[in-house]
Amino acid sequence: MRDRVFIGSEALRDATMTSHQLRTRCRAILPGVYLPEPAEPTLRDRTVGAWLWSRRRATIAGLAAAALHGSRWVEDDQPVELIWHNTQPPRTLLVRDERIANDEITRVAGLPVTTVARTAFDLGRHLPRGQALARLDALMRATPFSVEDVMLLAKRYRGARGARRLRELLPLVDGGAASPKESTLRLLLVDAGLPAPTTQIPVHDNWRLVAMLDMGWEEFKVAAEYDGDQHRSDRRQYVKDMRRLAVLERKGWIVIRVIAEDDPADVVTRVSNALYSRGAQAFTAQ
Repeated sequence: MRDRVFIGSEALRDATMTSHQLRTRCRAILPGVYLPEPAEPTLRDRTVGAWLWSRRRATIAGLAAAALHGSRWVEDDQPVELIWHNTQPPRTLLVRDERIANDEITRVAGLPVTTVARTAFDLGRHLPRGQALARLDALMRATPFSVEDVMLLAKRYRGARGARRLRELLPLVDGGAASPKESTLRLLLVDAGLPAPTTQIPVHDNWRLVAMLDMGWEEFKVAAEYDGDQHRSDRRQYVKDMRRLAVLERKGWIVIRVIAEDDPADVVTRVSNALYSRGAQAFTAQ
């Protein structure tokens, strides 16, 4: 049985498909690489296709590697990143001609992929700061990695572009972030000079778990939570959340709820004021 993604010339050579079948029953997702129509290519399809396009010579890297390692929130239309010497790829691929050692390559689902540490090293260097932290959090949540191992790579490639930003981000990585928006919120608070919050704080009521707070400062019983759109569209979830909030308030928690439309400065002020009201020390913006 043919693999879902395949090289057209190989199919013709092996006589498993005729040129007519290739033209009429398949779609090219990259030069010379095909997918049976009418299927829409998934990220996995496109990742396999990118590797086949390289004639099986490239190493899968970046977000495609993170997805193979189990990271969530990687969209199907993300450019597939490869480490290879060809730097004039099709527009759906991002090829970096970078050094990579054998101990930085592993295999996932039969594909050569950057190790978790090397994937973290690349994400932290190549992406904008906020995006990088969100992607590193997601990778840590999916496949916990050693920050020390990533730092060793930063020493190995001391002059690599973005290595300094990576070193500054690594202490902030937290696999407790349950969404990219939570990572963004946490970074906003830390950048404002607040101490790094603890993530995924369990709150019990008579030994019953009533809440798992996104992030907060348990010492002061102050929490910050990001509210997604489901709170607007799902009435049952909204009622559940209101009851949960009432229990938290009864137990002495101040919960700052944040939505996408909130002004970042206002969010910082609300959280800071809540911490001050509980006796926290003054903070200095970084």
